[in-house]
Amino acid sequence: MGLQPLEFSDCYLDSPWFRERVRAHEAELEKTNKFIKELLKDGKNLIAATKNLSAAQRKFAHSLRDFKFEFIGDAETDDERYIDASLHEFSNFLKNLEEQREILALSVTETLIKPLERFRKEQLGAVKEEKKKFDKETEKNYSLLEKHLNLSAKKKELQLQEADNQVEQNRKHFYELSLEYVCKLQEIQERKKFECVEPVLSFFQGLFTFYHQGYELAKDFNHYKMALQINIQNTRNRFEGTRSEVEELMNKIRRNPQEHKRANHFTMEGYLYVQEKRPAPFGSSWVKHYCMYRKETKKFSMIPFEHRSGGKVSDAELFVLAYCTKRNTDTIDRRFCFDLEASDRPGVPVTMQAFSEEDRKLWMEALDGKEAVSLIFKIFFHPLLSDRAQLDKIGFTIIKKCISAVETRGINDQGLYRVVGVSSKVQRLLSLLMDSKTCNEVDLENSVDWEVKTITSAMKQYLRSLPEPLMTYELHGEFIVPAKSGSPESRVNAVHFLVHKLPEKNKEMLEILVKHLANVSKHAKRNLMTVANLGVVFGPTLMRPQEETVAAIMDLKFQNIVVEILIENHEKIFKTLPDATFPEPISMSVSPPNAPPRQSRRQGQRIKRPLAVYNLCLELDDADSHSSPREDTPTGSMDSLSSQSPTPAFSSSPPGLLDGNHLIMDSGDLAAWTANLPAQSRPSMVSWTNTPSANPGATNAASPTFFFPGPATGTDRAVESVAHRKARAVYPCEAEHSSELSFQIGAIFEDVQFSREPGWLEGTLNGKRGLIPQNYVQFL
Repeated sequence: MGLQPLEFSDCYLDSPWFRERVRAHEAELEKTNKFIKELLKDGKNLIAATKNLSAAQRKFAHSLRDFKFEFIGDAETDDERYIDASLHEFSNFLKNLEEQREILALSVTETLIKPLERFRKEQLGAVKEEKKKFDKETEKNYSLLEKHLNLSAKKKELQLQEADNQVEQNRKHFYELSLEYVCKLQEIQERKKFECVEPVLSFFQGLFTFYHQGYELAKDFNHYKMALQINIQNTRNRFEGTRSEVEELMNKIRRNPQEHKRANHFTMEGYLYVQEKRPAPFGSSWVKHYCMYRKETKKFSMIPFEHRSGGKVSDAELFVLAYCTKRNTDTIDRRFCFDLEASDRPGVPVTMQAFSEEDRKLWMEALDGKEAVSLIFKIFFHPLLSDRAQLDKIGFTIIKKCISAVETRGINDQGLYRVVGVSSKVQRLLSLLMDSKTCNEVDLENSVDWEVKTITSAMKQYLRSLPEPLMTYELHGEFIVPAKSGSPESRVNAVHFLVHKLPEKNKEMLEILVKHLANVSKHAKRNLMTVANLGVVFGPTLMRPQEETVAAIMDLKFQNIVVEILIENHEKIFKTLPDATFPEPISMSVSPPNAPPRQSRRQGQRIKRPLAVYNLCLELDDADSHSSPREDTPTGSMDSLSSQSPTPAFSSSPPGLLDGNHLIMDSGDLAAWTANLPAQSRPSMVSWTNTPSANPGATNAASPTFFFPGPATGTDRAVESVAHRKARAVYPCEAEHSSELSFQIGAIFEDVQFSREPGWLEGTLNGKRGLIPQNYVQFL
């Protein structure tokens, strides 16, 4: 699990857990700052220390290997994972270089030092300044608030009103600063991945030109460099889309915080000052607590928390509420007070003080207190952008007319669908198209009145204006799941299965649109709209969550991946029915998808073997290799790495399914596990493995159980599977040890299992059993 998203709505609660999440983000950025500082120091050593260049390279490699980026949310995209792994791969490459190297000349300063210094100064430095302001404003806000609450209620009304206004203005300023700080923290967390890795990549590119054997090394590195550039560009594109959505959500919450209050299981929560009585003559003290109340159970809990004392969370005090009564100023010399009485302590009321009269009204309403003022909380729903947009005959006509015009007039236009039209023209065109009287009269293919960018913007606006996204709210979460986990084949199967669960009109419209997008991507050399770019544009258009939160926005990148899968596999997804049995289980690898090359005992043999780390997108053209169709290969397109096998950051697995690195498929246990799932959760547990029943008689009694297994964790133990698999060699290999197998391309291995040695498999070839490099074969 990575860093938790910082919700803007939590800025207004300023809860202890919110503060802990903020500190986690700050600690990660401080770690990044120290890493960059160390990296800069190492880079300068490469320029200055000619005689110690070898030692400096080892230190530089060590720094790269030991750092890992944290991510927001519960999973990473393939692009982010490869960016994360890139630092480790750079480190491995440095270790394999010859000790003596020529001096890195002037290029290191321009390609590595300056960009990292600029990022550290402009981005991380800006966050440090924002943190100082935030800490200072926190101190000021709560000091002023405490001082304000200590005001006597007997002071003149004018003085009290002035004090109230001052506190309110200071509170608004504090919330504004808090929102901006939270937004900045999350922006830098996302930005740092490509801002830090890209200069390192540039440095490596320059490094090869100075080596005597640089030509061969650069040729080997070229595959990985191209893939990483795509990863970085895809991540940058998704970052731009995510940032705009986050800023829009922040502005919505800034305009009306109450309407965007997050739904949770507490009826009311927030800070209250609790009166703690002391023995005479010490009187009483007021201690700030974070209080939570659940109306259904009448359970009231409160936790002492002081922002200015380090913000440590203490144990909670829990009691069942008996009643709540408002306290007037004639009975206590403080404003905004009310009494609570616990059911187990009758006659011993607890006096509490809210921050304002409005805050007290909210608490009184939630606690069913006497003299409570009825207040209806507003629940935020996504408003319909247009009541007129529907998936009806006119809707299909609009989409078909727009697609026809685009393919006739602008299929080769650069930035197609990314370049937006003038808003007034787009609205005017939509009005004409959505009117049944004028729709047929609009000629988009031959008229010069409507630019291509106006037509594409109108089409996107129409799709966004539908009462429900084209891929529906109901299936949104299920579409996201395969984008976060599973093998390339299982991803396609998952999306294939879910598309056929869509309502018929939605599926028909989606097929028309995706077929068109596939045609657009075929002209990517001229229009520059690759599959990945189209995913960025149409991900938020075809899919959106029902609740608008920062956590949901962080899933935008996975929406893009779903759209990429649709485009790359549209023929299979829309022209064939999904396979309900899915005979092949998901391939669960104990090593990363781009497994390291096998370590040869004879250095000279390494050149004969493909370096998997630099050949992510290598395709076999050998006719004898019997390669599978394109849609079954690990990568379907250089434009998108969405179909590569991921390693999900988090997954829920059935009990007993994963034991360390052991994969146990017992249909009896699995059926029992799924039977105990809540009814509402079972439909979303879509998976693409079919486990055979241990009981032959039960074969027809129960339907296959599908699930997404999580990544294997724990020690490097053998992975055991009930169903042993076959595999085919995709590279030739010569054994270097008696325990290894030699083979040519196309060799078929029987009874393949994962070995205890990471990165290796065990299998049988021609009656002999031995070790096989995992990245040299493909499971059948």
